[in-house]
Amino acid sequence: MVAKEECMDIWSLKRQGFSDSAIARRVGLDRRTVKKYLENKEFPSYSVVNRKSDLEPYHKLIGDWLSQEDYQATRIHDLLLLQGYKGSYETVKRFVRKVKEKQGRLAYVRFETIPGLQAQVDFGDFKVTDFEGDETTIYVFVMVLGFSRHMYVEFIDKCTMTAFLDCHRNAFGYFGGVPGEILYDNMKNVVIRHYVGGVDFNKRFLEFSAHYGFKPVACPPYSPWVKGKVERPMHYIRERFWRGYQYTTLEQGNRDMLNWLETKASTRIHGTTKQKVVDRFIAEKSSLGQLPNRPYRYERASTILTSNKSFSEWEGLFGDPVIVTAILDRLLHHCQVINIKGNSYRMKNYKEQASKNQKPN
Repeated sequence: MVAKEECMDIWSLKRQGFSDSAIARRVGLDRRTVKKYLENKEFPSYSVVNRKSDLEPYHKLIGDWLSQEDYQATRIHDLLLLQGYKGSYETVKRFVRKVKEKQGRLAYVRFETIPGLQAQVDFGDFKVTDFEGDETTIYVFVMVLGFSRHMYVEFIDKCTMTAFLDCHRNAFGYFGGVPGEILYDNMKNVVIRHYVGGVDFNKRFLEFSAHYGFKPVACPPYSPWVKGKVERPMHYIRERFWRGYQYTTLEQGNRDMLNWLETKASTRIHGTTKQKVVDRFIAEKSSLGQLPNRPYRYERASTILTSNKSFSEWEGLFGDPVIVTAILDRLLHHCQVINIKGNSYRMKNYKEQASKNQKPN
């Protein structure tokens, strides 16, 4: 049984231009199996695997931790307990020793992403105080391409799934393509839960990622260093753009941000690559996957609502301004409002029928 992650690998590699045979070699599957999932475009079901050792499901997680930091076995054991591990410390100590001995025989180089392979995403927040002294929070979506460090930044007022997907779509349009995979932390719009040996992704987000042809990758728990490429730009944005910025509206903030990205952020010499961000992006852009012919429709069907009351009158009908605001926020997103003037056909028919009933026999 092919796992969902392998299925996403297949689709992502195909979007990058690999042949069926090349994909089969990379993912270790038969070419006919690869062809099947390319044609079906459907996620398989996870198979149930019986584990022989209590620690075996955590082997990869331990390897990820130790590849980034020289943790002691006691610290690894503490972290595993938080993940639900029920086994003994001695078992952990033996495995950690084995991993470290293997790492001691290998030479490691700094990981740098190849063009078009990976992007990283994160959310931040900024506090805004209006003229009356009231404080509100706006949120910032950041997507950074791993090779060039070129980034897309957008301010939003709500961290909803709809806004999250819109930001992705806008980022892909800004870059002119889609990276092969995108790395996330454990934000609820992406990750439902981590379980032993894998991740449960949000179903709606998986459908979105399949449509655009990228593979979502979740950071291992308690591994904040993994997303360094996006954590550093978040600090860069706070210090170089936000500090001293006079915020007025969301729309103006996003216009100013796009201008800053083009004139400042993309023209800087990056501290790690020692090259201009825009120059590396020019080299990376051709390696991004193509945008799909049609955008993802997360509104799966059309709904028509009619009312003879204006939206400003709804609060009086419901008697709760909070409920009314929430309802209108969902109804008006991506909707088409049509105002029809004049007498309604229903009232016209009602009056005609009433008139007939009043005529004397």
